[in-house]
Amino acid sequence: MIRSLLPTRLARMAAVWLCGFASVVPAAELAEVLARRELVWAADQEGGGPHVFPDPKNPEQLMGFEVDLAAMLALEIGRASGDQSVHSRFQQGQWDRLPLLVGRVADCVLNGIELTPERQRDYHCSRPYFAYGLQLLTRRDGPLESLERLASPGPTGRWKVGVLTGSAAESVMQARTDFQIDVIGYDGTIDCMEQVTSGVLDATVLDDCIASFYADRFVHLRAVGRPFASGFYTILTARDTPHLSAAIDVALGRMIADGGLEELYDRWDLAGRQQILLLRDATEIPPSKQRSLLELARDSLPLLMASAGMTVLLSCAAMPLAIAIGLSLAIGRLYGPLALRPFMAGYVELLRGTPLMLQLYAIFFLLPKIGLALPALVAAIAGLALNYSAYESEIYRAGLKAVPGGQFEAALSLGMTKWQALRHVIVPQAVRIVMPPVTNDFIALFKDTSVCSVITVIELTKRYSVLALSTGRIMELAIVTALLYLAMSWPLSLLSHWFEHRLTQRGSPFGKA
Repeated sequence: MIRSLLPTRLARMAAVWLCGFASVVPAAELAEVLARRELVWAADQEGGGPHVFPDPKNPEQLMGFEVDLAAMLALEIGRASGDQSVHSRFQQGQWDRLPLLVGRVADCVLNGIELTPERQRDYHCSRPYFAYGLQLLTRRDGPLESLERLASPGPTGRWKVGVLTGSAAESVMQARTDFQIDVIGYDGTIDCMEQVTSGVLDATVLDDCIASFYADRFVHLRAVGRPFASGFYTILTARDTPHLSAAIDVALGRMIADGGLEELYDRWDLAGRQQILLLRDATEIPPSKQRSLLELARDSLPLLMASAGMTVLLSCAAMPLAIAIGLSLAIGRLYGPLALRPFMAGYVELLRGTPLMLQLYAIFFLLPKIGLALPALVAAIAGLALNYSAYESEIYRAGLKAVPGGQFEAALSLGMTKWQALRHVIVPQAVRIVMPPVTNDFIALFKDTSVCSVITVIELTKRYSVLALSTGRIMELAIVTALLYLAMSWPLSLLSHWFEHRLTQRGSPFGKA
């Protein structure tokens, strides 16, 4: 069982204060779940309804039938042990990577996870708790009249069909070699429906419960035929938690026997509403009610501001580390031992030549395999700092080489050691020279923090994505998000221009005499 090695109190408090980010808790066996009276379940709120999504009236609260199911599940597990105070706690993750969180930051994954032979091989899969079918959706005025129509080319050639990345829909459609289709993966099902509505895609294939849930919002889409390629949803737990896995199965069985699960699905219109919607005329489906801009700002701005705070925290924590590492590398490559210089150069080329996202994945998902598990916030700061240190190293190396060599020799002739000359003469001048490009890198770092959402850190861009997809107000929230980024980067831009102006005065790199 993997435990976090650096669960610092400061990291936890900062994350919770800024955007409600959950403190890191390793996957636990049943006894540990009962001891802390908390079942941590992972899901992706960006995926939308009816599974997990922000409450339109209060975006700080999550709702969905799986939110309710997780609460019922935790309560049943507690009741079985005589403790009715066990509750559920949500952990955000990216849907197609949710299984990776089992054994890291969640006890189980509960988010419309399809039961597949591969998942049965790698995880413990609970007894099925929901049966789904795949539904083909297209525009109401489109030429696609049946699933079989995909076997022949469309009006413009091969059909473009959107699917959720990593879903059963993606596997099923890619396996249909008899279809004339290009399967395009998206991070969210709502993205697919938006793209079909706008005409970018010809159709989308998604779970029937999702199609039913969003039928009143996407009134320009229609279902093509009946659901096909049915399957089951399951709850994933780690292989090394047999008691917790068994307790989940027992709890689901009890909920099925006493009618609690049936009541839950009726509450979310998941029993018969789908078939009714397939027969109803489009004019009978009312469009979803949009909130006013004032209501949107009131509910969303605090969350965006808090997430902007997370962006500031990541940037302000990572950039000083990047500068310190980069400056050390630059000095080492120019003045350090000859034997170490190739390794420093290799470090720079490795980090410059690989994507930041890959580096974050390695830190957050691969390091635990060798016993070093970092909290997501710490992993994000470390990943950003290491990535940017390579670029800062090259900037500072150029700055050090720009200082006339005679100054180094003069310092040595005055009796200074090599390191004293660097510290008191060379480095201070190099720092002034490289201030403009370093400030520009700091501005770029603010935007690159968006990549950290792949390791469950909810910063400004991820928060925008979740809110935009849940509210449908993509343009308005995009403007607010852009303004927040501008408010954070504009002062740094002014500072960069000021440095550039100072360094060009009288043609001297050090300003006025």
